Amino acid sequence: MNDAVHHIGTYFCAIAAIMIIHSCRTANQLQEKKTTLNEPYDSVVVDRDSNMYTVKKLRNNMLWMTTNLKLTIPGSSYYNDSAKYGERYGRLYTWEAAQAGCALLGEDWRLPTKEDWQELGKSYGTIGREETNIAKRAYYPLLTGGNSQFNAVLGGGRNPDGSYARLEAHGFYWTGSINDHHTAWFANFAKGSQALYLRAEGEKRSAFSVRCVKSKNGLKQ
Repeated sequence: MNDAVHHIGTYFCAIAAIMIIHSCRTANQLQEKKTTLNEPYDSVVVDRDSNMYTVKKLRNNMLWMTTNLKLTIPGSSYYNDSAKYGERYGRLYTWEAAQAGCALLGEDWRLPTKEDWQELGKSYGTIGREETNIAKRAYYPLLTGGNSQFNAVLGGGRNPDGSYARLEAHGFYWTGSINDHHTAWFANFAKGSQALYLRAEGEKRSAFSVRCVKSKNGLKQ
């Protein structure tokens, strides 16, 4: 009788162990599925400072960071040299540093071109009369809280002389497109006119905000 009870107890213990293992495996599979859901189009990229950035595929079919770059490298600084601005606005970068910062995120990451910004603006608005004017309809969708989830912020900039200006009045973002030896194109979210512009006269020694971009086809599936 005792042997029978012992065998029955052993049997139920084995069944319980199998159920626990199965439950753990199922939980792990669900967790894995949860963390890879919508990958690679809604994902994250991590820089070498361990800053994490959400990445989304926007209407122009490119993968964009949805927060500003925060990576600490030469040629970058916080607004007013104060870290208190870093969480919301990220860091400001000279044009050369902006290119380097995006490249440091890994293969295929780069500073978006003027054309990338034009396509993004067209996707959420319309082109205005001026070739460099991305009409007002694109302004609010691309700002923080807009339906694009791009979450642009008005982080101001650093002038070539080292002074800071335009916080919460303008959001300046570098493009990778050169205008001439000393200047490059940049995107400007202008609060006063409530419009998004592309301008050619950005002095490369100035420091602006940075979003990095990646072609959807450049991802390892």
